[in-house]
Amino acid sequence: MSTPLPGTVEAASVARGFVRAALADWKASGPGTALTPCLVDDALLLMSELVTNAVVHAGTDIEVRLRLDPGTGAPPAPGMPPGPGLIGEVADLNPTRTVRSAAEWARGAGEQPDPDDAVRRGRGLRLVTELAESWGVVYRRTGKTVWFRLALWEGPPEESGAMPRVVAPRRPQGPAPVHSYAADTAAVRWHGQGAYSFLAETSDILTGQFDEDMVASLATQLLVPRFADWSAIWLDGEVGGVTRRRLAQVWHAQESRLTDLRRTLQQHPPTPPGGERAAVVPCPWPGEPGEQTAYGPGGTAVACRLRAGGRELGMLALGRAGLTGMPDDASGVIEDFARRVAHAVAAARRFTRQATISAVLQRGLLPHGVTQPPGTDVHVVYEPADHAWAGGDFWDLFPVGDGRWCFALGDVCGNGPEAAVVTGLARPVVRLLAREGYGVAEVLRRLNRTLAEEAVEAVEAAAAAVSGHAPSAPSAPDAAKFLSLLYGELLPYGPERGGARCTLASAGHPLPMVLRPDGTVRVAASPQMLLGVVEDATYEAESFDLSLGDTLLCVTDGVTERRSGDRLFDDGDGLASVLAGCAGLTAAGVAERVRRAVHAFGASAPEDDLAMLVMRAV
Repeated sequence: MSTPLPGTVEAASVARGFVRAALADWKASGPGTALTPCLVDDALLLMSELVTNAVVHAGTDIEVRLRLDPGTGAPPAPGMPPGPGLIGEVADLNPTRTVRSAAEWARGAGEQPDPDDAVRRGRGLRLVTELAESWGVVYRRTGKTVWFRLALWEGPPEESGAMPRVVAPRRPQGPAPVHSYAADTAAVRWHGQGAYSFLAETSDILTGQFDEDMVASLATQLLVPRFADWSAIWLDGEVGGVTRRRLAQVWHAQESRLTDLRRTLQQHPPTPPGGERAAVVPCPWPGEPGEQTAYGPGGTAVACRLRAGGRELGMLALGRAGLTGMPDDASGVIEDFARRVAHAVAAARRFTRQATISAVLQRGLLPHGVTQPPGTDVHVVYEPADHAWAGGDFWDLFPVGDGRWCFALGDVCGNGPEAAVVTGLARPVVRLLAREGYGVAEVLRRLNRTLAEEAVEAVEAAAAAVSGHAPSAPSAPDAAKFLSLLYGELLPYGPERGGARCTLASAGHPLPMVLRPDGTVRVAASPQMLLGVVEDATYEAESFDLSLGDTLLCVTDGVTERRSGDRLFDDGDGLASVLAGCAGLTAAGVAERVRRAVHAFGASAPEDDLAMLVMRAV
């Protein structure tokens, strides 16, 4: 069976409905097929996640396919094992995106967490690796298909005794229990290998999540319907200096009941008792006793506070219909699960605080906007590398009186807070010296001496603050105190003549280039010593006319040293070749064309900061 779906946010919900209908039809027409509740849950989860991945990453319409494989004959796709199985496929029209294989996921289990991994790759393939018997990707000229396979067993599950990942005991004789979406599977998962596997999977999925709401969303979906019919997580946060608890995520085995459940839990949240230990305690079943429409005829609900590092971060609640009490061995599993969720929330909040501090520092290290000197069209591109803490590349453009404008484009060797310290030292010193009337060469000479005298101590203090250790005795100069800088002055000629007189010098920085209206390109400066290396170094400035239509391009090494295998972007005058094709463009047009060329040069995102300052005489 198959169905086409548009690449919209509703696709995952429609796909789940398609899977439910298909499995219900097959179960009704073939009673010998072991479509256990656990298998149905896994199929719904995997199809939902793969559809979400396709919508987010492929950005095209998709097709969802589901079929039963009798397990006879050749495998339907490379890598599929023999035996009966349920095969799900999600096909999109984007053949270019690379998908990590199961082996790559396994090899990457010990890698450092990547805060953008969930954005770039999604969570679906990690879940596929954990839940599916096998999975893979088939690439075609016009698109690709991601498939998964879940194993089936012949005969009813209560007779075969087989269920995915755990052994299901024979159901006792007697009256049929009230239906629970989790009851058929959860009873065998509270203890033994099933519980250990579940907790290990929880740690694996929550590790590296850097958004607390994403942690809450994943946690509730891990519980439902494996252990519970519904679950909810509240998170504590400060609003106006007052700690308030908000309902962050609610999940129910039947999506149609989510709205009512959320409304009820918001009005009547559980109130577990306080204390140092985050214990599992009973709590009232949501809604009125005996209510049939929203949650069934009642059941067992429990709550557990989320605590990490001696602080309370929120609360977890879950419930199962048709039970008069939670199994004894369930409390330990729930407490362990809540502990993992609490630590993941705490880690996400630490990352958020660090990212906020980084953003504040970054704003303080850069100008608040791009000013336009008279007769000049200016555009700036500034793209910090992924996961950059703060610092690295910086730029500046400011007036100094007498009609003069000064500009700077710098790059601190290294990154992180140490680089930010040097940036925070260099930029105000340059501004101060320029406004005191010093020329280009003298500004660089004095800045070089300042870096040699002050930067080592400041860098060591920043490193100590980050590591938590006291500053050590002065050591050999660290690379983070070295700075490459392109610094210059513009003196506009006025509207009658147009253009400007430009004086500049490059201290260990990629050399600036001038593009003439006829498409010719020339280098506009000579290479000189990096700042901070030799204390008594001197510098020389060069002057030239930036005539009407001329464009001055200044870049950092994030442009010139962009890698593609063993090649660099500027090998063979690559930057000059791109610039030559920008004749007649505005400053913004030149910057955008160069930026696109840099990004297109390599298959992956740039690993270094990327900064450009483009000035065109108009």
